[in-house]
Amino acid sequence: MPDHSQYAAATNIPLIKSPSLRVPRQIEQPHDVHPLPDSVNAYFAYPFTLEPHVLTFESSRRSTLAAHATRREAYLRSREEDKERRKRDVLRKIAPGFDPQGVLMPMRATPSASTSSWKSGATVTDIEMNKQHGKSAMDDLVDQLAAMEAAAKLPSSSTKVT
Repeated sequence: MPDHSQYAAATNIPLIKSPSLRVPRQIEQPHDVHPLPDSVNAYFAYPFTLEPHVLTFESSRRSTLAAHATRREAYLRSREEDKERRKRDVLRKIAPGFDPQGVLMPMRATPSASTSSWKSGATVTDIEMNKQHGKSAMDDLVDQLAAMEAAAKLPSSSTKVT
């Protein structure tokens, strides 16, 4: 009966063995290998004398790990707070009085008019009265300039020439 399989044409092709191939050596078992016994309970001998020693090391290890974790969390929290503080400082340099959690409150970057008028002899009641009368910033500036000119015109006792 003729062979009508799809590999029929390949049956007459001679196969050549590659010289680089070889038959592997047979594996030999070592002499000290023996099969397991029927009961392996003898292999599960546990020295319970080590138990207290292991437990004390385990508890000290856990407490050390907890202390390290707490210290690490505190360090990371302080770094995050420092980063936020530096960011707020940079933002305050750009916009004095800036607070990300609150409303923007403008603040003077230079000494205010009230502190300079305080130094020039104005009293607290004068400053409060200026605020109550609703003086504008321009009026306040004019008053400061007038006070500076008056202070410059007064002769000082140390500049007398004899």
